[in-house]
Amino acid sequence: MASSISVSRTIGAPPAAVYAVSTDVERWAEIIPAIDKIELLTPGPIQVGSRFKETRMMFGRAATEEMEFLEMDEPNGYVLGAESHGCRYRTEYVFEPVAEGTRLTMTFNAEPLTFLAKIMTVLMKPMMKKMVQMCGKDLDALKAHIEGS
Repeated sequence: MASSISVSRTIGAPPAAVYAVSTDVERWAEIIPAIDKIELLTPGPIQVGSRFKETRMMFGRAATEEMEFLEMDEPNGYVLGAESHGCRYRTEYVFEPVAEGTRLTMTFNAEPLTFLAKIMTVLMKPMMKKMVQMCGKDLDALKAHIEGS
C-alpha cells in the first residue's frame, strides 16, 4: 500500500535552467529553508548513482536521509530514491516546457517494505496534507530563487 503525493509549480525560466538549479545539490541548503545541511557522499559531478545526505526539519525534528540519483534525463527530469525506516522512497521531478517557462511537478512515493512500516503508513495518512504543504514550500523556494536570479 504505497502512499503518493504530487505538487506542481510554474517557474518563469526554461526547463534547462530549472533543471540545472534543482540538481545543484550542494546549494540546496542555501536555496531551500527547510534543508539544514547537505553532505555529498559521491565525488564528482551529479549523475546516476550520485549519493548524498540531506538533513532537514520534518514535523519539528531534524531528520537525515541518504538519497541517490536513480535516473537523470536532462532537462526533462530526474528521480531520487532512498530506503529508510522500512520504506522505499522515490521522488520524481518532471520539467515540462510551458508558455510561462517550466511546469515543475514533484511526485513523492513511499512504499512500505516491513509490517511495521505498513502500519505506520496507515497511521501517517492524516499527515499527508502537511507533507504536500512542505513539498510545496520547497518548490516555492526553488521558484523564488530561480526567478530572483
